[in-house]
Amino acid sequence: MKQLLQQFYSKWLNPYMLNVLGVFVATNIAAIVIWQLEISSLAMPLVLGIISAALSDHSNRLKGRLKDVILMLVSFGIVSLTSQLSLSQGWIFVPLLTLITFVVVMLGAVGGRYSKIAFCTLLVAVYTALVYTPDTLWYTNTLLILLGTLIYSFVALVIFLCVPNTATQESLAVLFDALGEYLQQKSTFFDIDDTNKLFAKKLALARANIKVMQAFDDAREALFTRLDQQNQHFHTQKMLRYFLTAQEIWERANSSYSQYQDLLTTFERTDLTFRVRRLLELEAQESRYIATALRQNIDYTSNFNIQNILIGLQNSLEFHRPKKSNPQFEKLCTISENLKNIVHLFEQLYDENINIEFSKNNLKNTRLLSENISGFSNIFDTIKKQCHLDSPLFRHAVRLSIVVFVCCSLVPIFEIQQGYWVLLTAILVCKPNYSATKKRLIQRVLGTVLGVFVGLSLQYLSPTLEAQLGIIVASSSLFFFFMEKKYSYSSFFITIQVLVSFDVIGLGEEVAMLPRIVNTFIGAGIAWFAVSFMWADWKYLNLRANLVESLQSSSLYLRHIMAQLQFGYRDHFSYRLARRTAYHKIAKLSATVTAMQEEPKKYQKILATAPQLLELNYTLLSYISALATYRHESEHLNQQLDGSAYFFQQGKQISQLLDKIYDEDCLECSSDLASTITNLQNLEQAFLDNGKDNARLLVQQLSLIVQLLPELKSRVV
Repeated sequence: MKQLLQQFYSKWLNPYMLNVLGVFVATNIAAIVIWQLEISSLAMPLVLGIISAALSDHSNRLKGRLKDVILMLVSFGIVSLTSQLSLSQGWIFVPLLTLITFVVVMLGAVGGRYSKIAFCTLLVAVYTALVYTPDTLWYTNTLLILLGTLIYSFVALVIFLCVPNTATQESLAVLFDALGEYLQQKSTFFDIDDTNKLFAKKLALARANIKVMQAFDDAREALFTRLDQQNQHFHTQKMLRYFLTAQEIWERANSSYSQYQDLLTTFERTDLTFRVRRLLELEAQESRYIATALRQNIDYTSNFNIQNILIGLQNSLEFHRPKKSNPQFEKLCTISENLKNIVHLFEQLYDENINIEFSKNNLKNTRLLSENISGFSNIFDTIKKQCHLDSPLFRHAVRLSIVVFVCCSLVPIFEIQQGYWVLLTAILVCKPNYSATKKRLIQRVLGTVLGVFVGLSLQYLSPTLEAQLGIIVASSSLFFFFMEKKYSYSSFFITIQVLVSFDVIGLGEEVAMLPRIVNTFIGAGIAWFAVSFMWADWKYLNLRANLVESLQSSSLYLRHIMAQLQFGYRDHFSYRLARRTAYHKIAKLSATVTAMQEEPKKYQKILATAPQLLELNYTLLSYISALATYRHESEHLNQQLDGSAYFFQQGKQISQLLDKIYDEDCLECSSDLASTITNLQNLEQAFLDNGKDNARLLVQQLSLIVQLLPELKSRVV
């Protein structure tokens, strides 16, 4: 019975299904009201209000939800009422909606919470246009949309009060799933039977890194909404500890201490690489276990088999330990120690004593940075900084505003029947980049055409009002169920919902069917033309600029690490921010290379070296991350590095080289590189002669970093 309850909790009580449940209950309430009061002519704006509110649902905190409801009611009400009045005045609606569109898109710079509500506000304006009729009282549609918003908000609030922590736990579960996939991909580097695809593996690991980065952003934002005045709450502290532990696991998993090909060649006739791979696979599995525990709302318990595999690896290392010093063997020992520390981090997540200590002593280090910006002056300044054509957000805002202007103008000029479907389609499929728009466009057209044909068949069944309301409830719920998974299915169900709604309000399904198909094609065509020829995103891709940003952020990350190695370990906010920025920049670089590969003709010359540059930058960051894993041992290491300010001077020199490696005016870069490499080799030999193994490992790690720089510098873009 307990297992069934856990499965029910993970499959049905997750935020995704709770959102669908909220829509299902809210549309049922609306259907009952329509049926009992016999107001079928008012059904469409009421349901559209529910959909708008559900699309805006975001906050994970009671106070935040109440603020969101007030914000939605005010913004939805003003925009809907303004749209209703401007539609009765002819052309005023066109410039009004164009302006609203630009403002809504630019609010995306402020953060996910406000931009989501803003976009739904734009949809409310379009929905108002869809249900507008000259003979309807000027306030009717607005009141019904607001009523629908209130119904959904009330239902969502009740559900939230029943399971207040679900959204936060789900975001962390997604994070640990992404970490598990990353660790699984990392394990393939130690496959002794597949050594010929190292480059492809590195690119695959870079793509897995992007997913982890996105999961971290989502989890951080979910946690941030819970932290305000709740730092003393045990569950909030527990979730925060999971998040910070995941960051530590990721930093260690991202570490690289050697060239993988050298390790595989050296130990191909031993069981060592197999054991390392097996341990990484079990750590990936462990990460997924944590995700499952979070989803089922149960305490995580460690898989003790992982301890046996770790002991087996350590015993095998002792068995194969060479009599003389072997650099590759020592690097493999370092990898083993790093994997052992990852296992220890897993153990900390179920150690109650560590839970208590974390709550008592680590509150000062648990600061998180939210993507959302507060304060009108800060919001205005943030938006102002984005107002230039080099900003993807600004280009999309201008592009979408022009699309809205064209679509709105077509309706009165050509007197298009149900013409605002053109506008709705264009808004929903027009995305910031070409590939996303193309994918969404195809899914929208397929779903709409199929939905129209199914809707056409429904009229032959002559359903009663009760049956029609049931179809509206079911199709609205299924629209949200498939919205993130299969947009074509989502378009199919929302098309059925709209067609049945038209029949319920007395216009007849057949009136809306043909216009729905034609207008979908027109709107999709306008959106495709806009992203293809109006400031197309791929025209603004700048690989060199992204490389410079990535290297500079890696330089800052390295400086923070060297400071902690010199002055002591501190997991403070500025360090975590520098680490996060470095990972963000390389994810941005990866996205740029991917976008260039979608336009091979334009970037034919650059694409000959772009993947290699991405791989080199990713390797560089993995070497820096490996250096970061020594921060915990800074006190012990400083005893061996005592008096060696020379070592930290070389680290500073490397960070400076990273900052200016692509600077054309830097004439001394090549000589500085050569001298730094020589200096580190001499320092490594000095520590080797003195028997200072740990210090030598640090120097070797710096050497791995600096040895990548000549190749990076030689690949000019």
